[in-house]
Amino acid sequence: MGNLIKLEISHEGIALLKMQDHAGKNAFTQDFFNELMEKLTAFKDEKVKVCIFQGMDDVFCSGGDRKALLDLAEQKMEPYDLRLTRALLDIPIPAIAAMEGHATGGGLILGLSCDIVIMANESSYGCPFMNMGFTPGMGITGLLRYSMGEYLAAEMLFAGQYFRGSRFKERSLINYIEPKDKVFPKAIDIASRIAEKPRSALELLKRTLSLQRRKSFEEASTLESFMHEICFKDPKTYDRIKNNFVGNKE
Repeated sequence: MGNLIKLEISHEGIALLKMQDHAGKNAFTQDFFNELMEKLTAFKDEKVKVCIFQGMDDVFCSGGDRKALLDLAEQKMEPYDLRLTRALLDIPIPAIAAMEGHATGGGLILGLSCDIVIMANESSYGCPFMNMGFTPGMGITGLLRYSMGEYLAAEMLFAGQYFRGSRFKERSLINYIEPKDKVFPKAIDIASRIAEKPRSALELLKRTLSLQRRKSFEEASTLESFMHEICFKDPKTYDRIKNNFVGNKE
């Protein structure tokens, strides 16, 4: 397996999963996806109590890459993004998203799939699916409404709108919006408190607290798959993606 993602587990039971594909801006290439899915299996280890997802200083995760989206539009490949969201929601222990950098599309979904979310005042977060001419996926129509509320989520999804983290203060259910240099220390502080608890009790509570998010994801993904089937049958979708894909929003 490659070195796009680094995983460290402390003696306290804190797992730090660091996404570090600088060249690809932590986009969901096939290699990145495979490595991420492989790293998630480490959370089954009974010694692990809590996990933290961290990206790079400038980019947390930029979501689907151009090639994968074009292949989907041409129906050359089956979507693997739903498997990722489901795997994230299935993590048996509490997960914390330390979103210091920008998060776009699927990268935002990765963060919102966690149990505790910390964003940066200065960084941008958005859902550009409609900017590229196709409907949202990965369960975001459910997870975004769950975390942001109905109306703010609608603006982000319909308009492909990006907002700085500061925009979400007192307008969303995000746990913390901090200056960028405070995001990771906040995540470590929370993880340290969680790691003091017994794994068996953490698993039981995680299963209970994540139930509504899981239901929201399953309902949304069913409808999203139906919308995608229609969108990707439209031959114009390929050209829209090709012409409008801009990667991670700065």
